[in-house]
Amino acid sequence: MVATSPASGATASVNPPHLRELGINLNHWYAVARSTELTPDKPLGVTLWQQGIVLFRDRDGVAQALEDRCPHRQVQLSSGEVVDGEVECIYHGWRFNAAGACSHVPYLAENQKLPTCTLRQYPVREQDGFVWVFPGDPTQLAAAPLEPLSLPEWDHLNYIATVSIIDVEAHYSFLIENLMDMYHGRLHDDFQAWANPVLNTLEESGDRVDVHYNAQSYYRIDKIWSVSQLFFPALRRLHPEDLYVSYVYPNWVSTLGQDFKICCLFCPTGPTHTRAYLIHFTSLQAFHRLHKLPVAFRRFVKNSLFGSAQKMLDGLVAQDVLMLEQEQKSFLEDPSRKGPELNRALVSVQRLIRQQAIAP
Repeated sequence: MVATSPASGATASVNPPHLRELGINLNHWYAVARSTELTPDKPLGVTLWQQGIVLFRDRDGVAQALEDRCPHRQVQLSSGEVVDGEVECIYHGWRFNAAGACSHVPYLAENQKLPTCTLRQYPVREQDGFVWVFPGDPTQLAAAPLEPLSLPEWDHLNYIATVSIIDVEAHYSFLIENLMDMYHGRLHDDFQAWANPVLNTLEESGDRVDVHYNAQSYYRIDKIWSVSQLFFPALRRLHPEDLYVSYVYPNWVSTLGQDFKICCLFCPTGPTHTRAYLIHFTSLQAFHRLHKLPVAFRRFVKNSLFGSAQKMLDGLVAQDVLMLEQEQKSFLEDPSRKGPELNRALVSVQRLIRQQAIAP
């Protein structure tokens, strides 16, 4: 006997699915695009766990989300245009409003009525530089205080952001395990921000796993010139720092000392493909004189330094993607292969993935 969970898309049975085949819990907010990717005149197509979604801005510039399907001939609405705040199909010009209702057919005769077909509308939120979509049960969203992951550093004048896109042909569990595992630093050479991690504490609670590592950091951003360490590895010097990493389902956050915070916003597109945004924040909190300068100048500094860690972040992503795709390939060749796992954090992560995949 097999039953399907509407929340996750996973199946519950006597023989449960393999970890690498589990669905996601749809009853969470997922970051599907950056706000800058969504322009007033073009829709944007995204995929979230095998669901095609079209994003567009309405007349007021508010982000909207519908299923990416014209009910006339089933083509993608994201291939069309945004006209007067509504998404228009490129094929026959049928137009749909933010509620998913057909509002215009250019060749409609006087004795014909507009089609009553309605597209699924997704709850959407624009927050901290990203467009978030809730793909699950709207009644659960109404009943519980579910919120997107907060990124207060995005607009804070004391933090410099860098964003790298992870696009990997692998199940999302491989990526979250990679992010929670601090023992693969040898892979990254000059891109790695820390060294010599030792797992200190591990906590599981509700929908999260929190791990504290004692580590050594290569960076210390305490003088204005020290930002140059992001560009010149020869200037780095090791010193002890606390390293915290957390799987706050379905996303990941970490902090290294007082200077760095890294987040990963997950958008699993399907069982063998994952898209995510990796965000690196460099703190300028130590520069007290900078805080006294006019806000306009501080915003200019923040915007000018956006992407300052791009080379490092993109380098990390490229190296990890190579490993993750090899893991996925090996799994597809023989799902029975399984090596011993010595990192307790990953055992907790796997347990959380299973719990969320079958959550009601």
